[in-house]
Amino acid sequence: MKVRPGVELASLSDVGCQRENNEDRYSYWEPANDLEFPIKGRLAIVADGMGGYEGGQEASRIAVEAIEEAYANGGVGNPRSWLLEGFQAAHHRIQEYADKYPDLHGMGTTSTAMALIGHQLFYAHVGDSRLYMVRGSTISRLTHDHSYVSRLVENGVLRAEEAESHPQRHILTAALGAGASVTPDCPAEPVSLESGDVLVLCTDGLWGLLTESEIQTAVAGKSAAEICDHLVDTAKRRGGPDNITMQVVRIN
Repeated sequence: MKVRPGVELASLSDVGCQRENNEDRYSYWEPANDLEFPIKGRLAIVADGMGGYEGGQEASRIAVEAIEEAYANGGVGNPRSWLLEGFQAAHHRIQEYADKYPDLHGMGTTSTAMALIGHQLFYAHVGDSRLYMVRGSTISRLTHDHSYVSRLVENGVLRAEEAESHPQRHILTAALGAGASVTPDCPAEPVSLESGDVLVLCTDGLWGLLTESEIQTAVAGKSAAEICDHLVDTAKRRGGPDNITMQVVRIN
């Protein structure tokens, strides 16, 4: 995939240290037509499948392909509406696949997708994969985990710092393919980016083993590829119990 000037991109997915297969999936897309690029911009997606060996792999694959297809083929609308169309299409396709193959009942996936139009960031999200923005010495988590522990924080049962290491922090309350309907988080207005901002898309195999401060520190002075290598290596040194997938985009 050709990456047009304006960003530095790197992506990395690793099976980790304890799994036999990788149920994560990612993609990066830009339109081939230069005339379409100012309208569609860039699309990056990560997904973390669940439901066993084949179920998880198929769910994450279906989600990434459906979101990318809906976004790329979107006509009337805007980046936000194309992302939402993609998430709904992914949700229904995963359910149709599970209906066709009953052994895969319960398959599903998280997904976080971001679209960059110039310096405007649009994103949509279901599950507990995350999107971070690093600006200078600060890091902001733009996504909100759809998880049991996140609900405990919202209800005042847990403090946010306790949630990051809670043993049940990976129990999801929403996923593509799960439940009759899905409502992705998708802000109405884009986030304005600045030159030098770094966006980090990642699955819980990464953020579950690193603090936000460690992610922010790793960004400083490194290329996008070096950031991926450093963070994935760190997660693996700490045991790497899950698949680890991330994409890094630096705004130039």
